[in-house]
Formats: sequence, C-alpha cells, structure tokens
Amino acid sequence: MQQSATQRSGSRAGRWQARMTAGVVGYLVFVEFTSGVLQGYYIPLLTDIARHLGINDADVNWLEAGQLMLSAIAVPVLAKLGDLHGHRRMLLWSAAVVAVATIVLAFAQTFPVFLLAWAVQGVYAAWLPLQVALIYSRSRGLPDTAARTRRATGLIVAALQLGAIVGALTGGVIGDLLGDALWLVLLAPGVLVVGVVVVVWRLVPEGTDRMQGVVDSGGAALLTAVLLVVTGGLTFVRLNGDEAWPWLVVAAGLLLVWPFVRYELRQPDPLVDFRVLRSSAMWPVQLTAGLFGVSVLGAQGPLSTFARTDPDVYGYGLGLSTSSVSLVIGAYVVSMLVGASQFARVSRLTTPRLTLIGAAALVATGYLLLVPFHDQLGQVLAGMTVAGVGSGALVAALPAAAAAAAPAGRTAVATGLTNTTKVIGGMFASSVFALALAAGAPVLAGGVEGTAGSLTGYVTVWTICGSTALIAAVALVFVPRLAFADPAQTEDRTVAAREETAG
Repeated sequence: MQQSATQRSGSRAGRWQARMTAGVVGYLVFVEFTSGVLQGYYIPLLTDIARHLGINDADVNWLEAGQLMLSAIAVPVLAKLGDLHGHRRMLLWSAAVVAVATIVLAFAQTFPVFLLAWAVQGVYAAWLPLQVALIYSRSRGLPDTAARTRRATGLIVAALQLGAIVGALTGGVIGDLLGDALWLVLLAPGVLVVGVVVVVWRLVPEGTDRMQGVVDSGGAALLTAVLLVVTGGLTFVRLNGDEAWPWLVVAAGLLLVWPFVRYELRQPDPLVDFRVLRSSAMWPVQLTAGLFGVSVLGAQGPLSTFARTDPDVYGYGLGLSTSSVSLVIGAYVVSMLVGASQFARVSRLTTPRLTLIGAAALVATGYLLLVPFHDQLGQVLAGMTVAGVGSGALVAALPAAAAAAAPAGRTAVATGLTNTTKVIGGMFASSVFALALAAGAPVLAGGVEGTAGSLTGYVTVWTICGSTALIAAVALVFVPRLAFADPAQTEDRTVAAREETAG
C-alpha cells in the first residue's frame, strides 16, 4: 500500500511537472513567434533599405554578414551564461538588448549606424537554444524527456515559421502603404520585441539546471578575432578585388581557427566545448548546422533582391513589388512551417537520423533546381517550397538532436553550438555571396553600373546552397542508427529487430 501511494504521488508530481512545462512552452511560443517576425519582416524591404542607405543590392549581404558575425559570438556566450546563471535570465536580458537595437534601427540614417544596430539585433539568435535548454531542464525527470523536447521544439519552431510568414506579409504590405516613411515601417517590429521583454519578465519561470564554472573570456576574444579578421578580409576583397593582400587577410583569419580550437581544448570550462563534438552522434549534427546556415541564413537576401530585379532592365529577375516579394517569402516560410510541424511525426515513423538525412536532401534538391529553373515565378516558388520543407525540419530537428546527444548540464552549450555553427556558416555565406553578386555587375545603357546583382552571382548562390546541403546529408549517414531516440523507443526497435531476425 505504501509503495502504491508513493507511485501515485510520483505520478501526480509528473503530471504537475508536465503541465508546468506545457505552460512554459505556451509563453515561449510568443517569444519565438516574435523572433520569426524579425527574421521575415525585413526581407521584402531589403531593396528599399538599400536605396534608402545608398548601397547596391550586393552590399545588402554585408548587413546579414555583420548580424550573423555578432550572433556567432553572442550565442555561445549567452548559452554559457544560461547554463551558469539561468536560461530565463539570459533570455530576458537578450530580449531587452534586441528591443533597444530594433528601435535604434528605425531611426538610423547612415549605413554604419544601420549596420551596427542590425548586427546587435542579431542577439535574438540566442533565443531558440536558451528556450530549448529551458524546456529540457523543466522536462528532466519525466520518462520521455527527449520526446517532449522534440515536440516542444517543433511547436516553438512552428511559431517561429508562422511569425516569419506574418512578418514577411506584414513587412511587404506596410512597406507599400508607408514607403515614404521608412522609419515608421522599420519601427513596427519593436512593439512585439518589447512585448517579449514583458512576457519573459512576468510569466516565464526559471529552469532548475545549473552548472559550475565561468565564462571563457579568452575563448570569446579569440572567436571574435577569428570572425573579425575573416569578415574584414572578405570586405577588403570586395573593395580591392584586383589585389592579393585581402585574400592573405582572409587566410590569416582562417589560420586563427587552429589556436582557437587548441586554446578551447585546454580550458576546463570552454566557451565552445569542442569535446562535445567527439561524440559520433554530435559532430555530424554540428557540421550539418554549419552547412545548413549557408542556405537558411545566407540565401534569404539574394532571394529577395532577385525577386525585385526587373527583367525588362537586366534580362533576369522576377520584377516583383515589395508586397509581391512578401508573398514569395511567405510561401517559402509556409513550407518551412510544414517541415517544422511534421518532423516529430516523421521521426516517430522512421528515426530522427533518417528524418535529418531526408530534410537535408530536400534542401539540396530545392536549391539545385533553381540553377536551371529561375526564369518564372512558378519555377522559383517550386524550388523554394521543396527547400523550405527540408529547412523547416532541420530548424526544428537540429537543436533537439543536439540536446538529446549532450551530456547532463551541457544542453544549452550543445544547442547553442548548433546555432553558433549555423550562424558562422551563414556569415561566411553572406560574405561570399556579396562577392559573387558584385562580380560581373550589370552595366546599363550609357555605361552606368546597375544596382542589381549579377545573374552569375545568383546561380553561384544557388549552387553553393544545394551543394552544402548535399554534403550535410552525406555527413548524417555516419550518425548511429538510433541516435537521438528515447531509450524506450530504442529498446522497442531493438526488440522488434531481434524478433524479426529470430522469425
């Protein structure tokens, strides 16, 4: 009888914990919805922003590169601070920083100020790993922690994609209605970000996991140096394309990766824990995240500017208006929403590993289809829809896979590392894409250089995106067959396999 009472007490505690976790997820849905709005809202406005700042379409990619570079630094630092001092606390502080940057962005009148505010706004990249770690922390002790984390991650990522749809559509409509007051158009997302600060402050409870340690300031400084030198070198290549020394700067930045890795491996509590990568289930996930960042973060600007390029003037492009571009972006994000919402179900029917491989293959197929088929709106939509389904599944699956493969107390570090590698991949891609689009820039009648990127550059973008996704799919083949699955699911599949063999 006493044992039965204890079991009932444990069952009630488990149900209470499950309800509390569900409540937290509900609040985090709004946080990630706002993150999605920020990611989608500005995309149809990029050409208008470029004209407002007096820059060419190719230079828009430097905005993305700057934001991703700061994100690559901020994500591991905030993830580490979350493991040390609380994931909810870091979520609150990062939301406050993003709110300030979003407001400053609206009133920036020069490219340097706009670039700085845009870069700082990229701190929102830390929201997803902090939320996944918070959910995993509050689910710990339940019998299906990994499955709950996957379902909750799928839900908040679906909210992210929904937010991106709403952001893209709203940005296009408001951009058309208030195009003469661009500052007002850019200010609108700030209202939602302030709302995130209030929701996290008042409604989101703190997690229970903590670990001992300190923030690796030396590692942060070395990572900053690597990214600054590489990005600076690529900027010099753009400005001094006929000279060799900018490429030497890029090479020097890449060489700095070696001492950075060596330094981190010597630290008892590193900023980027490369020891986590030694797991056969972890390194393919992190490699996939980096390669995936090339397309999901680096290719959105080129997609927007290609859609706005007038084919009657340049001979290529779709010639769409701001609001029409928002519909293209919206269709892409809808397909991402489908992929994000279905990845948990597909994982149950197959395995998380096979789901990841299939998602990467879809991304590769979608972008490679754009290489020959990009002359009509329907062709572009078809390619981006295929890529979007795979991208949505990867956005949802990668953090949950990293959390499942991480040791106890390192979930934020592991999930943060997926975002770090993803944004680093996106940062390099944005810089390279800027160079590709600027190379062979079209010249209009009268010898005037056009503002559009080159067609060869766009084809290069799509080829790189498809190829990197294909490499990711191959890398995931090396993941153990039942990686990322719950112990019960693994045992069931093992028993079924034995029974089938015995039969």
